[in-house]
Amino acid sequence: MGVRPPSGGTDDEPESVEFGIAAVDARLRDVELSFPADREEVLATLGDAHVPYDVDGSDVRLGTLIADVERERFESRQELLNELHPRFERYREQRSGGVIGRLRSLLPF
Repeated sequence: MGVRPPSGGTDDEPESVEFGIAAVDARLRDVELSFPADREEVLATLGDAHVPYDVDGSDVRLGTLIADVERERFESRQELLNELHPRFERYREQRSGGVIGRLRSLLPF
């Protein structure tokens, strides 16, 4: 997912903030990783980096999420992202500020 950060009253066009699978996808575009790939290849290529899972910049280690995936091998980039998506959602739900936090993350300001 990606959300535009607040502009702070300027007319400059802000860049989007990438988090969750959008952040992983952006990292995948910047590295050379061919599929099929196993979890060790993914971690060796992407590293065990901190990946933001919400618009506030809260993060989780990529290795933690991949360790939670039952699959040992990913046939495609999309399959990897599909496996990671529910894990990011779980992190967001378990660590968000409740209903208020969820509503705030949906508002454009």
